[in-house]
Amino acid sequence: MTGTPNGPAPSTSDGDGLRPQLAELVALRRLAQRPPPPRRGRAGSAGQAPSPLRGRGMEYAESREYVAGDDARHIDWRVTARTGRTHTKLFQAERERVTLIVADTSPALYFGTRVRFKSVQAARAGAVAAWSAQRRGDRIGALRGSDREAPIAPAGGARGVLRVLDALTRWYSQPPADDLGLERALDHAGRVLRPGARMLVLADPLQAIRIPPARWSALAQHHDLSLLLLVDPLELQPPAAPLQFLAAQQRIGLDLRRSDVQAHWQAHFVEPLQQLRSQLAARRVDVQVLSTDAASDAWLAPAATEVPA
Repeated sequence: MTGTPNGPAPSTSDGDGLRPQLAELVALRRLAQRPPPPRRGRAGSAGQAPSPLRGRGMEYAESREYVAGDDARHIDWRVTARTGRTHTKLFQAERERVTLIVADTSPALYFGTRVRFKSVQAARAGAVAAWSAQRRGDRIGALRGSDREAPIAPAGGARGVLRVLDALTRWYSQPPADDLGLERALDHAGRVLRPGARMLVLADPLQAIRIPPARWSALAQHHDLSLLLLVDPLELQPPAAPLQFLAAQQRIGLDLRRSDVQAHWQAHFVEPLQQLRSQLAARRVDVQVLSTDAASDAWLAPAATEVPA
């Protein structure tokens, strides 16, 4: 379902609520939080124990000629073959971790009834994540499901954040014509990320549930994965009243006073979300739900938005 139902206009306190503004995302720097205390390993509470160094710990720096005492396991065979002299690889500590924002840009996100569109809330949540990553010292990048637009390469500092915010502003202003879906975005992420990265996936619940649970579990095994599901209050708690929607230039009427319409609504919006959260929780995947009328950093708090029973 896309479009806007008849009703109050979104709040204008942080932009018009219809399209994200770059200045709006920049201002969210004030909400950036420091990371929570490290989680203990599997013997204690859930989650992998982090290394003192971020990422995989070591990264390739250069090659030089082999000298007696060098570790033979680090011989650079390519350079050795090219030069005819034995070379060994040198490594340096990899202290910068990568945070990647994976943006679902499916049409279902460009909808909202309270405060702002889900797409705008996605952009705002991504901005909070980007500023938080910059405060941790991470390099920050972003991508979406497109074969035409290259990912925003991870970069550190405010400059890296601003590149991501500019992309989020463009992507969530209107549905991209070349959107190939969340699955394609995850394909791209799997190719560009190395193990140990942080990954935040901004997604519509109906798109996320189309991804097999085993795939979410596999991503969580290799990366610090958070799945943030964007919802509108109307989707979770529709009023028992007749509503008019404008979608694809057509007006659609639904009488939510009827029990069969209410049941269909629950089966389409609420039950899939509950099922997804249950499946992924069993696989120890971090899943948060963020409503359009919630604070854009609410998903960082210990008590996340709950799905009504």
